Amino acid sequence: MRSLMESPFPAPGKTIKVKTFLPGAGNEVLELRRPMDSRLEHVDFECLFTCLSVRQLIRIFASLLLERRVIFVADKLSTLSSCSHAVVALLYPFSWQHTFIPVLPASMIDIVCCPTPFLVGLLSSSLPKLKELPVEEALMVNLGSDRFIRQMDDEDTLLPRKLQAALEQALERKNELISQDSDSDSDDECNTLNGLVSEVFIRFFVETVGHYSLFLTQSEKGERAFQREAFRKSVASKSIRRFLEVFMESQMFAGFIQDRELRKCRAKGLFEQRVEQYLEELPDTEQSGMNKFLRGLGNKMKFLHKKN
Repeated sequence: MRSLMESPFPAPGKTIKVKTFLPGAGNEVLELRRPMDSRLEHVDFECLFTCLSVRQLIRIFASLLLERRVIFVADKLSTLSSCSHAVVALLYPFSWQHTFIPVLPASMIDIVCCPTPFLVGLLSSSLPKLKELPVEEALMVNLGSDRFIRQMDDEDTLLPRKLQAALEQALERKNELISQDSDSDSDDECNTLNGLVSEVFIRFFVETVGHYSLFLTQSEKGERAFQREAFRKSVASKSIRRFLEVFMESQMFAGFIQDRELRKCRAKGLFEQRVEQYLEELPDTEQSGMNKFLRGLGNKMKFLHKKN
């Protein structure tokens, strides 16, 4: 413990070595590695895939992206908590800006009548009461049976068609892709379910909003401003433009852009790293004109093997 405490705190993704002496075993060197991205340290995507099919998960993801009301119902507190935190983690680099109660006490169930966006979890014992309440349009998800108790019936049309198909394809093949990466020399962190699922959804955002930095202009006073219409119109795909028209009105997008406008230096999180790689791969003509910027993710799986 003394040796560990005296070691310098490692940078993200870096390893420290601690020498120990164990009676009967002699000297041993322990390697302790700090995660590249700490946001996944307490997230369990396995729970999501245990409770939900890939198609249902993508429908829920789409509903949250457009800041709709979502209610999870399950028998166990742990299931509600794990799935709620995991599905919010899928929104990275964006943050859920509205009411978020992973486990809503039965005595507070009237909150689901609120007209504003929310993500809440309820125990199955509260389901009879839930069905009696005058809940406005909401997506109600039974995590125990992988079915929707109530839905809007347009969940399959919220995301750009090609990108949605690519998300499904990548997630359906997750075990195969993890197996492929585990045989390679790529980053161990990306060989896990959490790492791979994170990369898949990050790629979705890279494909849809990854060019945002090209439309952040700086005035003579050093103030940064986002060119909204130029950003949206630069996308060649009509389906992605339609998606952006709605998504750009969300609090999540507004908060993301405001944060980038106010930052004194360019952010270098995992999303920005992936965006940088993506823009470097584009020809110079596409970077400037943004014509043919997005060709969809349908037949592109290579990104899952491009690691740090």
